[in-house]
Amino acid sequence: MNVRDLDLPLLRTFVAAAERQNFALAAEKVFRTQAAVSQQMQRLEAVVGCSLFTRVGRNKRLTDQGVRLLEYARRIVMLNDEAYRAITQEVFEHPVKIGACVDAVDTLLPEYLAMCAETYPGLRIDIQVGRSRWLGSALRRGEVDLMLDVAPHDEFHHVVLRTSPVVWIARARFRAQPSAPLPLVLVDSGCLFRRMAMEVLTQSKRPWRAAFQTSTLTGVRAALRAGLGITPRTSEMLTPDLKVVDQELNLPRLPPISYRLYLRPDDCSDSAQKFSALISPG
Repeated sequence: MNVRDLDLPLLRTFVAAAERQNFALAAEKVFRTQAAVSQQMQRLEAVVGCSLFTRVGRNKRLTDQGVRLLEYARRIVMLNDEAYRAITQEVFEHPVKIGACVDAVDTLLPEYLAMCAETYPGLRIDIQVGRSRWLGSALRRGEVDLMLDVAPHDEFHHVVLRTSPVVWIARARFRAQPSAPLPLVLVDSGCLFRRMAMEVLTQSKRPWRAAFQTSTLTGVRAALRAGLGITPRTSEMLTPDLKVVDQELNLPRLPPISYRLYLRPDDCSDSAQKFSALISPG
């Protein structure tokens, strides 16, 4: 029995067409025209000597032989891509060490880590979470290569990753007592958002009280969901069970904050440079 080689581009298009059951949608996936996809499938059918699709209205359904081929095609395409990445991906000698404030970990880092995993799958990342004072000293001592923080550190070079509005947040069903001081949910001393809240409320002569204090963002979320009070935070913290209460409670406007990426003053490792370039805007 003569064995013929199966063309990888044909198999890749076949998988796309089989999964989408439509040549037009498959064409978008493989960046070809619908006519080109149709021609590719005709060529593949000629190689294997059987029909792979049957028409059902405007869609394409796999024949029994098409179903059998699909399993092999997926494995062949996956193995090809795995082999290519193994040979071509960059090898990094050192991991990138990132120091981050808890707000960056909660909002920005998931997106950036996903970008890094896709672009540099061989890059190892070590994340240390801490407060601004510790982060600054860790970057200064070389314990971390990069620092993500919302607080200013004038001694280090930085790029602004994102500027976000800061709003007053409470539980979706929260109702404040009209004549009572505002119940605040606060992180204990040293927190930028705590200082921000105290400054604007003092300036507007709005009475307040510390209804709940915690050392973690997880504690802030728990207190908000329990309806213990309100807190100032970036809009990224909003979830369906929380709401913005700025207008509802006629609260003073809060200034926006910027998430900044700080770099070590000396030369960073290649891995840190690659990560920095990847997530920096522009």
